[in-house]
Amino acid sequence: METEQYLDMFLDESKEHLQIVNDNILRLEKEPEDIHIVNEIFRSAHTLKGMAATMGFEDIASLTHKMENVLDLIRNQQLTVNSEIIDSIILGIEYLEEMVQSISEGNDGKKDVYTLLVRLEQIEKGEVAAATETIVNQEQQVSTVDVENLDLDEFQLTILKQAKEQGFDPYQITVELTDECILKGARAYMVFEALESHGEIIQTAPTVEEIEDGNFGQSFQLTLLTGGTPNTIKEIIEKVSEVKEANIQLFSKTLNPIVSEKEIIEDNQLEKREEVVSKKEDEPKDKNRSEKRTSSSRTIRVNLEKIDDLLNLFEEVVIDRSRLEVISETIEDTDLKETVEHMSRVSSDMQSLILAMRMVPIEQVFNRFPRMIRGLSKDLNKQISLEIIGADTELDRTVIDEIGDPLVHLIRNSVDHGIEIPEERRKNGKPEEGKLILRAFHSGNHVFIEIEDDGAGINRDKVQSKAIDNGLITEQEAELLTDDQIASFIMSSGFSTADAVSDISGRGVGLDVVKSKIESLGGQVSIETSAGKGSIFSIQLPLTLSIIATLLVSVQKETYAIPLSSIIETVVLPKNKVMLAHGKEVMDFRGKVIPIVSLASIFKVPSMDNQDHQDYSIVVVKKGEKLTGLIVDGFIGQKEVVLKSLGNYLGEVFAISGATILGDGEVALIIDSNALVK
Repeated sequence: METEQYLDMFLDESKEHLQIVNDNILRLEKEPEDIHIVNEIFRSAHTLKGMAATMGFEDIASLTHKMENVLDLIRNQQLTVNSEIIDSIILGIEYLEEMVQSISEGNDGKKDVYTLLVRLEQIEKGEVAAATETIVNQEQQVSTVDVENLDLDEFQLTILKQAKEQGFDPYQITVELTDECILKGARAYMVFEALESHGEIIQTAPTVEEIEDGNFGQSFQLTLLTGGTPNTIKEIIEKVSEVKEANIQLFSKTLNPIVSEKEIIEDNQLEKREEVVSKKEDEPKDKNRSEKRTSSSRTIRVNLEKIDDLLNLFEEVVIDRSRLEVISETIEDTDLKETVEHMSRVSSDMQSLILAMRMVPIEQVFNRFPRMIRGLSKDLNKQISLEIIGADTELDRTVIDEIGDPLVHLIRNSVDHGIEIPEERRKNGKPEEGKLILRAFHSGNHVFIEIEDDGAGINRDKVQSKAIDNGLITEQEAELLTDDQIASFIMSSGFSTADAVSDISGRGVGLDVVKSKIESLGGQVSIETSAGKGSIFSIQLPLTLSIIATLLVSVQKETYAIPLSSIIETVVLPKNKVMLAHGKEVMDFRGKVIPIVSLASIFKVPSMDNQDHQDYSIVVVKKGEKLTGLIVDGFIGQKEVVLKSLGNYLGEVFAISGATILGDGEVALIIDSNALVK
């Protein structure tokens, strides 16, 4: 049977079923008695097994078959869910994802899964205790490595190079345990704990979770950034009981990292910039979810650059449409007006369709984090719950492809250095379980992603002292800054992490890389922190929508556009209703006091009107839960406009996100209302 023609369909559906398994496995751990969840996982595993067998991918088929057997016993109440079963299925998901990714880049998708198959068979036979024996991943066994050929991704390489510039030495360390060592995971944890007070571990092989679970041979590797000497580091490691030897190698000046499968896939996404434009028929509603997938779906692959070209051409259509609307208002011709109105309706539908092709829900990024948090919780011996809000928030595909690594880094920092261990939380009157919230929402022409933890917050004194030592601020300037402004220094380029034990040590290395990455996408990062209560890292990203709906307003003789998605309401406010609070103008808006700011003052618009008006025209805008009133001279009306960049010459202008050309040829600036919300 010729299967090549079905490969794309296999890859699409495999990823879909793996996502279903991934989403439900952690739910099953929390609700082990819920057979409905088991059935969902079983159906996806069963379908994946059948597809893989048909396509000839034997390793996938054999692994899913064993997973299916275990799940079948659970749903027939012949096996009870425990952490060993969950760990094994999660490891199986990771292996399956690796194999599917390998196939997607043209390889055969083969992987040595024998040890995991044995483990699953032992679980199936009720030999759970025996199943806890070490799993050695043959591809991750430590051997002699050339330090110039390390499996580091671009993100880690950037961190490594910057650390080197800041005076930290990067070492590749191979730790070998004695043959008599039984609790290998515990010994590895002791090594990590000893090293964390002397530097930053940026990579391990195998993964931290596999190492601390004991899933490796008698040795493992780690990459350490430190200011200590090799002899000191070696002595620290070898003091740990049952450590036979620590082999330490200094990185060479030139690094030629091996490209991983993940990097190849991401590079292909950037180079080819392909996007799948899906068109699905309506599915009949049915209580039985297994019968809902009866409708067919057809997909075609379209090069994303073609969609970009189409959007650029359509932008010109929108500008001409605006021009025609102006002309039709000045000419008394019924046929012309009807034609222009029809063209406007049709082009609006086209516009929505073209933009929708580029937009994907951010859950594609968020879905990886529950499993990551589970692993980190076990690694760090912490109790952490993850709440995801706004996973259906849509973002441009090119931004989605780039945002993953920065989010991983920020989340790991919040978990590792923000949320305290249970004992410390209990002493401070907090619940032992820490809480991490991952939140996404639209505000104006931007998407906000927030990582909020209820941990210890960022230590102002330590960050302030380090910022002063680095010459970033003076002591006098520091006294005038808020806690949040001081905290933002941890993302400054060149911010040192030399101190041994502090929040700075964990949050310093790499956070300037995160900031640079976000800014390269046209975004910004801000920090809110409260000592003893936690921190919020907020990322503001552009939607990259080229065509947006706006409200045109006048300020003296100038015209500005405010995105409709930011606007709550327009208000005409008598001047005598304006109040003062802390020396600033405020207004009462539906029982809530909100600040008001004048666009004429902000943009220094010269006064052309000497008349003293009795009322203010105010546009109330929002950013999350915060509101601010923008004082303008008049409301012109709603208009869809093409967002154009100000270009490199003007660069970033405060509170301006771009410009547009109106129907009469006038240029109007588009306001970034998020920058004005207090």
